[in-house]
Amino acid sequence: MNHLIVAPLLIPLLTGAVIVLAVNRSHFFHRAVSLAGCLVLVLITGTLMFQSVSGPIQVYALGDWAPPFGIVMVLDRLSALMVFMTALLGLFCLMYAVQDTDTQGKNFHALYQFQLMGINGAFLTGDLFNLFVFFEIMLLASYGLVLHGGGGSRTRAGMHYAMLNLIGSSIFLIGVGILYSLVGTLNMADLAVRIAAVPPENAALIRSAGLILFGVFALKAALIPLYFWLPDTYGFTGAPVAALFAIMTKVGVYVILRVYTLMFGPHAGAAAHLLAPWLLPAALITLAAGAAGVAASRNLRHITAYFVIVSVGTLLAVISTFQTQALAAAIVYLPHTTFVTAALFLITDMIARQRPNAGARLIPDHPVAHQTLLGLLFTGAAIAIAGLPPLSGFFAKVMMLLSVHTLFGGAWIWVFILTGGALGLIALGRAGTIVFWQTLPA
Repeated sequence: MNHLIVAPLLIPLLTGAVIVLAVNRSHFFHRAVSLAGCLVLVLITGTLMFQSVSGPIQVYALGDWAPPFGIVMVLDRLSALMVFMTALLGLFCLMYAVQDTDTQGKNFHALYQFQLMGINGAFLTGDLFNLFVFFEIMLLASYGLVLHGGGGSRTRAGMHYAMLNLIGSSIFLIGVGILYSLVGTLNMADLAVRIAAVPPENAALIRSAGLILFGVFALKAALIPLYFWLPDTYGFTGAPVAALFAIMTKVGVYVILRVYTLMFGPHAGAAAHLLAPWLLPAALITLAAGAAGVAASRNLRHITAYFVIVSVGTLLAVISTFQTQALAAAIVYLPHTTFVTAALFLITDMIARQRPNAGARLIPDHPVAHQTLLGLLFTGAAIAIAGLPPLSGFFAKVMMLLSVHTLFGGAWIWVFILTGGALGLIALGRAGTIVFWQTLPA
């Protein structure tokens, strides 16, 4: 077995444990250990990604217990891409956080590492129960990170976020329990075989369990009507945390893609194509709601948060076709939108720090320092997030649009994606005009 497969879990776990044990050491020590852990994680996940491109799917059985009875981690090209993205994003966001964000509480770096562990575990796990476990690790760390630094608005948003996800966790266990009672396994590969063989009298229960799980994953992905927690949570939390959280909604998207192509795919018998009536309409409405939020918001942080919702709607609209070319195009778009929204959170924070009266609110204030550099960064992020050439988002969007244009609902996907991109560009153009041109006298 390739022991590197569990390294994306062990490295942040051990790094976080060292920081917890050395809680009374200096901030410099915590920063050094945390940055070193993230750097090693990037190197390890980069190696795993290289191995996945040139090799077969790899399965790591913890304790050498054979599946489906033991805990397994699965490395293929998609999971390798996701953990590599997580490591890169984690390193970049941490490099930004060590300016001063991490000094607002002594447990920031430990929580940050446990957050990375939970996200990586969700991408690598091969069974539903351990998916629940890693969701909980990810969420427990995120509660602390959301509340890090305090403040009334942040605390309110964090409490709403925590309560909603606690309810989601309970519902997750109900769905998992129904599945286990019917088929006697939670290994995803084994479930794909057993669900197809479920007798007709249990078909309704299997479909119900699948839809219950979809509700939980939709909450994680911020799919309508379960997206309302995201704008305030991401808008009020610290910028490097919000930037890291850009990948958390992609955990929900990833799990929807995994579960409903593997377990509830075309060979799932009575549970085949379970999401066919629901996913496309929900994704398009999510995209529209996100675009409307982008256009209506008067705060740069909230605009960026709504762009996260737009990206979720875009990805799931294309994934809803469950066609090979469309899925490939969505996977190409996924890294682009994750890194661009994360970058926009950080650029927004750099701008807000230099506007003492307005902050991130879109009202005139004194000119920002390094206006040319920040203006170029903001313009580049706006072009990238709108999907304009010559940046990668343009080519990814073209791939997505071409992959769906002959499919059912393809015309609607075109309309919503193009309209959402146009509204986003208009909103960011308006924001840039206010921030960089409509300034008060120095």
